Amino acid sequence: MNAANATFLNVNNIEVIYNHVILVLKGVSFSVPEGKIVALLGGNGAGKTTTLRAVSNLLHGERGEVTKGSVELKGEQVQAMTPGDLVRRGVVQVMEGRHCFGHLTIEENLLTGAYTRTDGKAAVQETLEKVYNFFPRLKTRRTSQAAYTSGGEQQMCAIGRALMAKPKLVLLDEPSMGLAPQIVEEVFTIVKELNEKEGTTFLLAEQNTNIALRYADFGYILENGRVVMEGAASELRDNEDVKEFYLGLSSSGRKSFREVKHYRRRKRWLS
Repeated sequence: MNAANATFLNVNNIEVIYNHVILVLKGVSFSVPEGKIVALLGGNGAGKTTTLRAVSNLLHGERGEVTKGSVELKGEQVQAMTPGDLVRRGVVQVMEGRHCFGHLTIEENLLTGAYTRTDGKAAVQETLEKVYNFFPRLKTRRTSQAAYTSGGEQQMCAIGRALMAKPKLVLLDEPSMGLAPQIVEEVFTIVKELNEKEGTTFLLAEQNTNIALRYADFGYILENGRVVMEGAASELRDNEDVKEFYLGLSSSGRKSFREVKHYRRRKRWLS
C-alpha cells in the first residue's frame, strides 16, 4: 500500500550531548517508513538507546539534549514536544529492562498504557482483548502481580502496555535482553504479527543482530555514535562484513573471537 512507502519518522544529522560535555551521537541520520520494522544495531555503547530517547524526547531525564539536527514525524519537527505530546501523536517507547509496575497485576499494568486515551471504556476494553489475543500468556496471568511473573511475561506486558495507547510507532529498546532464546523468538514473532496485521510501525534497538535482521525490513548499524552501514535487512544479512563482525560468520564458516578480535582496523567502512 502507498502509506507503507511514506516516511513516518525522519532523523536528520542529530548530535546528542550528555551533561553539556559528552558527545554520544555524531550526526546520526535514518528514516522509518510507515508500516515497516526498522532495526538499530550495534554493540554496547554504540548509541542505540540514546537514539531512541532522542526520538521520544526522554533525554532530559538523563541530562542529555539534541544539540544539532532534527527529528521529524510525518514532516513535523518534534524536538520541542514533550514525551506526552508524542504519545498523543502515536509514538510510544518500551524501555530497556521492561519496567513493569511490580505491585500491580498484569492487567492493571496494561490499563496504565491507556491513560491518555479519550475514546471511552468500551474502546479501551476492545484494545485490551486485542492485546490478550496477541499475548495469550498475559491473559492467563492477568491477575498475577507483575513482580512474580517471568522476564518474558514482563517483556510481553511492557509491549502490551504500549499497545494500549493505540500507537502508530513503537520504539522498542533491547527486547531480547535477558530472555531465553525461545522467548526471544516468541516476542519477535508477535512483533512481526503486530506489524503485519495491525500495521504498527516499529523502530527497535537490538544487540542480537541475527534475530533482528530476520524480522526487520531495514537495518542501520551504529558504532561510536555514527551510522556505519545501512540497507535492507536481507542485504545486511548477506553482507560479508556483517556476517563476520556481527554474526560471527564468514565465507569460510564460523570464526572464533581470537580470529576476529582485531576487526576494528580491518573494517572497510571505518577506513
